[in-house]
Amino acid sequence: MLPMDSPAPTHKPLIELREIAKVYKLDEVEVRALDGVDLVMNRGEYAALIGPSGSGKSTLMNTLGCLDRPTHGSYLLDGIEVVDMSADQRARIRNAQIGFVFQNFNLLARTSALENVELPMLYGKMMSNRARHDRAKELLSLVGLGDRLDHHPGQLSGGQQQRVAIARALATDPSILMGDEPTGNLDSRTSREVIELFRQLNEKKNLTVILVTHDLGVARNARRNIVLRDGKIIADTTDHEAAATALRASSEL
Repeated sequence: MLPMDSPAPTHKPLIELREIAKVYKLDEVEVRALDGVDLVMNRGEYAALIGPSGSGKSTLMNTLGCLDRPTHGSYLLDGIEVVDMSADQRARIRNAQIGFVFQNFNLLARTSALENVELPMLYGKMMSNRARHDRAKELLSLVGLGDRLDHHPGQLSGGQQQRVAIARALATDPSILMGDEPTGNLDSRTSREVIELFRQLNEKKNLTVILVTHDLGVARNARRNIVLRDGKIIADTTDHEAAATALRASSEL
């Protein structure tokens, strides 16, 4: 127990954006995909980025995921400034800290589920073939595919392919799991199963989960809804109805 006069322990945010802007030039026209975004997220949060087409949610995900560098502003990831990093440095931090799950799965078609999951481990810290193999088996079992190790993507359903993609995203033991419309190509029942898996990973593994979605049903499963319009955050709330109202208002403009 801390002495009574000791200061309370502090924990730095996992993600801290300050005045982030991303400007694209199209001929003589400047497009501000992000326009002065401030955002703080702590480890273990579960957030959904929502907004109409062109709102900036994908650009924000690319920024958070170190896939793209903002035009100006500050991005501290676990206390480290990302904006000034080179492309190679951002690639290394992505591999160490961030796992991605995409709408189209992005699996290698002629490669088994096991080999797909092993792939990110080839580019991270040195691991033996046996260690990579065992880690991939463990992750496929975690997502309910322990009996599908040797199946190729074409032999798996859409939901099973997305589960392989989630296992692959977890391969390097990231602190952040990001999903870009991860249920976009799935039927409603399979979507619910995949979203439930995200919830379990967040709660049981303390993974920070960030989903980009246009689907309010998916966003409702997150504990925090961040609504974007015209490159700005217009709502950041744990109240799903307030988020839905903000989203409807932005879509009507």
